[in-house]
Amino acid sequence: MSNIILHKKDKIAKGTIQLTGSKSECNRALVIEALSQGRVKVKNLSDAADTVTLAGILKKVVENGHSPLTIDHSQKSSIHGLSTIDYGLQTIDIGPAGTAMRFLTAYFAIQPGEVILTGSARMKQRPIGLLVDALRKLGANISYVENEGFPPIKLGDGFAQQTNAVNIKGDISSQYITALLLIAARLPQGLELHIDGELTSRPYVEMTLAMLKQAGIQHNWSGNVITIAQQEFTDTALPVEPDWSAASYWYAIAALADEAELFLPGLTSYSLQGDSVITEIMANFGITSQFKDGGVYLTKEPKPLSRKIFDMKECPDLAQTVIVVCAALGHEATFTGLETLKIKETDRVAALQNELAKMGVKLVEKGQVYKLDCSGKFIPERIFINTYEDHRMAMAFAPLALLMPEVEVEEAKVVEKSYPAFWEDLTKVGFITQ
Repeated sequence: MSNIILHKKDKIAKGTIQLTGSKSECNRALVIEALSQGRVKVKNLSDAADTVTLAGILKKVVENGHSPLTIDHSQKSSIHGLSTIDYGLQTIDIGPAGTAMRFLTAYFAIQPGEVILTGSARMKQRPIGLLVDALRKLGANISYVENEGFPPIKLGDGFAQQTNAVNIKGDISSQYITALLLIAARLPQGLELHIDGELTSRPYVEMTLAMLKQAGIQHNWSGNVITIAQQEFTDTALPVEPDWSAASYWYAIAALADEAELFLPGLTSYSLQGDSVITEIMANFGITSQFKDGGVYLTKEPKPLSRKIFDMKECPDLAQTVIVVCAALGHEATFTGLETLKIKETDRVAALQNELAKMGVKLVEKGQVYKLDCSGKFIPERIFINTYEDHRMAMAFAPLALLMPEVEVEEAKVVEKSYPAFWEDLTKVGFITQ
């Protein structure tokens, strides 16, 4: 996978950018579509690699009448360098697609037949034990193929529900909770999900429930308990709006530019996506969001930075973007809610610390509080950014080309995971790529 070098002759960002569909919405909608047995149809499918992978798997499942199957993942090898692994059973290799691993674990737990779910080397380091424990309690037959608590996993035949009540920790990953909620209406006894402790990334759970409701599935959320009875999906279309996570990089570009006039079509002020909070966060940096003409206009206005604490608990996917912007501007902000970053595509806290050090900035960790120390900050003539096979590292650091003569980003194709057109879109507002 080749690197990419970025230049920007001026500090002006003007143009219109059509973003791909939300990966978070698409992945939920695809599982809902499969579980609905054709009653629900997804509109405006994302072209993110994770979504393409999940869509391909579920399409083959449906075509096979929900029988077990083997997925040939070799077509993705140009992106991820993966190949299907033969464990002697029918195997699905989801590569680095973490959402697909969590959602398909729950999905295949209630399907007939046996299947192995595996993924990239990093995926085998990302824990899945809490979700497996909950599914086993419900009645699923799941075992670990290599290491206890981690993929690959074997999902056996013969789901027989033992209970409808399970507990799961709320501060690890909202995707575990979503995976259980997605299959709840298909369980013979429904689901009574007890969330233990504080709920991280609550907007993602709310998104899941809202999309299920659009598909006819009712729920009750009282205190820390979400209840969904067994029920049928209704005939409906699930439209997917553009990706607010992808929009966040354009907010970062606007924040680092001297002048910014950007239009992002299709985004609304009443989004299901928790990352739409980027409008509020970036208002602190002088970025105004005006919703009109079927999208959002971003403009830059001079404004002194004053906000010192950013809680990223409900929007962890924005953390890298906001931290890099603060570092680039020399804003010694404090961050909380970063706990889940350590089990993402990479340990994002460590990755940020490594890369920010290249411009003299420290991200100091004290318990669950992180503070930027910009006392040694400098703007180098050239910077090389390691991505750690993490799409968000690449896109969070790319806007630095507004401040530095040359930014080289490792493994350019890593952005295909969520935003394949990112580099091309940068050229539309004057970035030079080579």
